[in-house]
Amino acid sequence: MTIRPATVTIENLEPLDEGGRYPLKRIVGDTLLVQADIFKDGHDLVTARLKWRKIGHTDWQFAPMLPIPNGNDRWKGEAAFFENARFEYTIEAWSDAFRTWQHEFELKFKAAQPDLRTEILEGALLLDRAAATARHANHEADAGRLIQLAAEIRLSTAVEVHTLAHLPELEALMATYPDLTEATEFWLDPPAIRPLVEAPPFPRSVPNFPKVTVDRKEALYSAWYEFFPRSAEGRGDKGSTFRDCLPRVEDAQAMGFNVIYFPPIHPIGLTARKGRNNTVTCEPGEPGVPYAIGNRHQNCPNGGGHCDVAPELGTLEDFDWLVREIHARGMEVALDFAINCSPDHPWVAEHPGWFFHRPDGTIKYAENPPKKYQDVYPLNFHNADWRHLWQQLTDVVLFWAHRGVRIFRVDNPHTKPLAMWEFMIEKVQETYPDTLFLSEAFTRPKMMLALAKAGFTQSYTYFTWRNSKQELTQYFSELCEPTTADFFRPNLWPNTPDILPTLLQNGGRGAFLQRAVLAAILSPVYGIYSGFELCEGAALPGKEEYLDSEKYQWKARDWNAPGNIKAFLTRLNTIRKENRALQQFRNLTFHRAENERVLFFSKVTAAQDNMLLIAVSLDPLHAQGAFVHVPLELLHIAPEEVYQVHDLLTDERYLWTGSRNYVELHPDERTAHVFRVRRNLLSEVDFETYR
Repeated sequence: MTIRPATVTIENLEPLDEGGRYPLKRIVGDTLLVQADIFKDGHDLVTARLKWRKIGHTDWQFAPMLPIPNGNDRWKGEAAFFENARFEYTIEAWSDAFRTWQHEFELKFKAAQPDLRTEILEGALLLDRAAATARHANHEADAGRLIQLAAEIRLSTAVEVHTLAHLPELEALMATYPDLTEATEFWLDPPAIRPLVEAPPFPRSVPNFPKVTVDRKEALYSAWYEFFPRSAEGRGDKGSTFRDCLPRVEDAQAMGFNVIYFPPIHPIGLTARKGRNNTVTCEPGEPGVPYAIGNRHQNCPNGGGHCDVAPELGTLEDFDWLVREIHARGMEVALDFAINCSPDHPWVAEHPGWFFHRPDGTIKYAENPPKKYQDVYPLNFHNADWRHLWQQLTDVVLFWAHRGVRIFRVDNPHTKPLAMWEFMIEKVQETYPDTLFLSEAFTRPKMMLALAKAGFTQSYTYFTWRNSKQELTQYFSELCEPTTADFFRPNLWPNTPDILPTLLQNGGRGAFLQRAVLAAILSPVYGIYSGFELCEGAALPGKEEYLDSEKYQWKARDWNAPGNIKAFLTRLNTIRKENRALQQFRNLTFHRAENERVLFFSKVTAAQDNMLLIAVSLDPLHAQGAFVHVPLELLHIAPEEVYQVHDLLTDERYLWTGSRNYVELHPDERTAHVFRVRRNLLSEVDFETYR
C-alpha cells in the first residue's frame, strides 16, 4: 500500500476515550453520534461519511456525515448498532469531484459564460469514472445508466446539461459511486505510552480505528439479587444446597429481580479456616469463608479449585440444574469471581511460583493492616510465569461461561493488573460476546474509571456512602457527564455482605425504603444483598459490618418477617419495567427542591413519550415537605398549562400548574413520589376531583 499525504484534514474526532486507547460502550439498539472537524485546502467541496464494522469483518456500514450549521467545519454523523459485538468505526472524507463540478458549472451557467463545452466534457468524464466503479461492484444496471447519462450530457447544450446535472437520479448515483482514489481515512495515532517489558504473546493490539463495545441490554438495565446458596433456607443450624435454592430464586423473581448473584460457590479451604464472626479458630462443623477458595483434599472432580463447587452445596451437575431452572424463569446467574486461594488450593502445590514468598521460603498470606487473612494466599500477577497464570484465570471464567454463566462480579479487581483485565475480558468476549463483568472496586476514583475503560461492563460506586442532597447531586451529575458515561455504567448497591452503611444501621425501615428508591431509580442497574428486604440493620459496634455476618456462618432468617419491604421492592421493579425512561442513565437531571432533605430529579425519554419526576425524602425518620420546581421547558409544558402527575408508587393522581408545586413525604408510608407526567388528558379540568 502506498502511503501519501492526506488530501482532507480530519481532526478533533469525538467521542474518544483516551484518544481511542479504550473502546466506547453502547448497548444493542443504541446509536453513536460522532463529530469531527473536516476541511481541506482550496475550494473543492468535501463529502464525508461515517463507517463502522464488526471487528474481524471486511464490509463496512455507512452513514452520511453532514456539516453542522454555523459549526465552523464541524461535521456530524450517527452509527447504529444492532448486534452484541465489538465494532470499529472511522470517518472517510474526500474531495467530491462531481459536486464541485456541479457547483462550478452552476456558477458559470448563471454568469452566462459563452462556451462551456470543456466543462460539459469534464462532467461526462466524471460519470464514466462512476460507471467503472459501479461495474467493479458488479452493479451493471447502475453502470449502464451512468454511461447512458454521460452520453446524453456529451450531446446536450449547456441549458440541457444544467438540468441534467441536478437530476435527483444522477445525484443519487454519483453519491453511491464516489471516486475514493484520494479519500482520506481517520486513523488513530499510536499510543504515547509503550510497555517497558516484553509484551505478552496475547497483547491488546494497537488499534487503527476507534472501537465500540456493544453489549446486550442487560448491561445497562437489570436488577440483581444476591444470596448465599448455603443460607437459602434461612436455617442457622445447617447449610442449604443448590437443590434448596429454588424458593429463594422464586421469591427474588416475584419481587422483580432478574439476576441471581451467588458469592463464591467453590470448595473452602481447611487450613486456617475462619470461624463465626471471623474468629481465628474454626469450631468443628462451621462452614468457613467462601472467599478462601480451594480444598484439594475434598472429593472434587476438577481438583478442588476455582473450577469446582463446594461438595456441601452439591455437585457440578446440581449447579447446572440450578442454572437451567433459573434460566427457565427468565432470569440468569451471576457468579463471584474471587481470585483468592486458600493454603489448600491445588495451585499452591502445582504452581508455588504464582504466590508471594517470605524470606524463609513460606508463602505469604493476605493482609490489609491491621486485618489479617490467614486463610487466603494472594497471587503474584507479575511472577515469572505470569503468562500462564493470566491464561489460567481466563480459562476459569471460560469454564463457567461454558456452563451457562454469562455474568461475573469480580472481587477487588483494583488489586490486580489492569492489563490482565484487558486481556481476559477481550478473550472471554471473543468466545462469549454476551458476557458481562461487574467491577467490585470501592477504591480511588481514577482506578474505578480505569477498570471501566479496561473493559468492565458495570461498576460498583460510592452511592453506598452518598447520603446528602449535595453529595448525591454532585456525584451522579459527574457520572452522567458524556466523557464518563461513554464507558462507566454504575451498578448501585445500598448494602453488600461486606458493607452495612451507618444510615441503614440507624435509620430504621424508612432508610431501607429511601435507599431502595434511590438505587432503583437513579440508575437502571442496581442490586440488593439478601436481608435488605427484611431491613436487617444489626451491626458490629462502631463498624459498617454486619453482626453475625453470613460470610462466616449460616444465617437464620424468616423470609417473610413482619416489617419487610418485599411488596415495595416489587412495586419499584414493576415501575422500572414499565417505564423506559428508567432503563436509561444519561437522561438523569436534577432540579430544585426548596428543602435540603428532599431530592428532586427527572428521567425523560428522548421522544418525550415517557416523562418521570421523582421526589425522594432524604430523612428516614421525620416527615419532610418541599416546593419542587418542575422543568416545564424540558417537558414542553406551557406555564399556564394544567398537567397530571400520576404517582406510580401509590396510584394517586394530582393536577399541577406551572413550575412550583408542593410535595410532602413521610418516612414509612410515602418516602418518595415517582410521578409519571401526563399532558392533554382533559379539555375541561375539574380541580375538585383531584383534591
